[in-house]
Amino acid sequence: MPEVKIDEKLCKGCSLCIEFCPVKIIELKIELNTSGYHPAYIKDIDKCIACTYCALVCPDSAIEIWK
Repeated sequence: MPEVKIDEKLCKGCSLCIEFCPVKIIELKIELNTSGYHPAYIKDIDKCIACTYCALVCPDSAIEIWK
């Protein structure tokens, strides 16, 4: 199973990762981060295929993936 880390402090909630995720497992949290944004999170890591699209499109480099 892949390991995905989204740094909530860096995430600005732009939703690019959500748009590009082929299995649609990323959502925005209701809670705000310390910068006042709704950060992304993985809602079901078991469905992650480790395609790395989310990390590649993240403009803030807030996502890391290990296969």
